[in-house]
Amino acid sequence: MPPDGKAERFALLLVDARIKEARIMPVKISLDELIETGAHFGHQSRRWNPKMAPYLYGVQDGVHIFDLTATKEKLEEALKYLKDAKKADKTILFVATKKQAKDKAKEVAKKLSMPYVSERWLGGTLTNFHQIKKSLDKLRDMRTKRDAGEYAVYTKKERLLLDREIERLERFFGGMITLDKLPDIIFVIDVKKESTAINEAKRCGTPIVAVVDSNCDPTPIDYPIPMNDDATRAISYVLDLVKETLGKSSTGSKRKNGKKD
Repeated sequence: MPPDGKAERFALLLVDARIKEARIMPVKISLDELIETGAHFGHQSRRWNPKMAPYLYGVQDGVHIFDLTATKEKLEEALKYLKDAKKADKTILFVATKKQAKDKAKEVAKKLSMPYVSERWLGGTLTNFHQIKKSLDKLRDMRTKRDAGEYAVYTKKERLLLDREIERLERFFGGMITLDKLPDIIFVIDVKKESTAINEAKRCGTPIVAVVDSNCDPTPIDYPIPMNDDATRAISYVLDLVKETLGKSSTGSKRKNGKKD
């Protein structure tokens, strides 16, 4: 123990450091929970991308295992970046169209009042945004007219066609209805599946935060989160952390092992 009252000063320094750390990272990332959700399982080792080597611990039964200390560190960096972006009123576009992620990503984006893409990514969403905006404007206009009862003057068949058009627009553009300009950041689940979105973001200079599995190239990603991008529980855990970090309460759902083939 430090002599001459230094113990008290040392304890105060520790408390001060912990307070500062809490301000920087308001949520606790648990290595145990990452393991429970199956976040540590990569793909079969023969399918790996060598550029993921810094984030991998080794191979078990032919499957790459993530170094979860590296995962935790990169996840903390990503969450801090998103937290600062939210404080600066930046718009974060959530992109997750795979079945394991789409519903949860949509839920979190809505809670945070952020735009999202949960169906197929349409080519040109970023690189040809002025055309996408025309569809967004059309959807807004049709919603307004429908809700105001302006379609009541049309025949039943005409109203049916209008409703189908609204449904089509809602499917592909409903999650982006609040966008009136390019998003400031995109948050992506599965960079292989969303490769078109990644490429467009790079061309537009839009920063990318993404969950990156062992078979992916992390180099285009500004804030990679190296972990399993196939396990529903692992994806939900990360998205809950995003929601909590950006000021919303977590669902606290139970999590199970998410091992994959």
